[in-house]
Amino acid sequence: MKHAVVLAHPKSDSFCASIARTCVETLTELGRTVVLRDLYAMDFDPRLKAQELPTDAGFQAGADVVAERGLLADVDSFIFVYPFWFNAPPAILKGYVDRVFGMRFGFAPASDGTEPLLEAKSLLSFSTSGAPDQWVNSTGALKALMTVFDYHLAGVCGLTVLGHSHFGGIVPNLAEDPAADMLDQVRAALRSSFAADASA
Repeated sequence: MKHAVVLAHPKSDSFCASIARTCVETLTELGRTVVLRDLYAMDFDPRLKAQELPTDAGFQAGADVVAERGLLADVDSFIFVYPFWFNAPPAILKGYVDRVFGMRFGFAPASDGTEPLLEAKSLLSFSTSGAPDQWVNSTGALKALMTVFDYHLAGVCGLTVLGHSHFGGIVPNLAEDPAADMLDQVRAALRSSFAADASA
């Protein structure tokens, strides 16, 4: 089984980056193949170009998108790691989805609209925020995000949503013990989702 860990945070020493590294380490321990896509380190351009928009006259994915789709072609699961910014994913991740998961990769045209192309694959997400978990849950921020991002992406592309773990209260002076506990939760979520088919 092959996994793509997609990290969307500009700082290499961020807690999100620690989550992404933990994902890579844990999945490797499970005997999996893992590719890390650090969008900021890649300097990924999130802007969907005019020529990439499907029209009757046709369209053409950018060379960077073609290469990225080739890299992801045999991936079985996508793992998104990102912070909440205004209760939404960073623009670089939204743009990655817009450009990479669009027509001819995530879905294809069909007589009644579109046909999903990623039905045998899954999506697992880890997100962070400075706001405490209580606020994120009581305001419905996480539920709203999952509706318009996780579940919509899954519905259009045919992905199976395995879960979304959110960690609130992530501040620059985060104590070592809480951070370690959260990373243990990341490991547990990965093992719960993927250990059972480790021999696959």
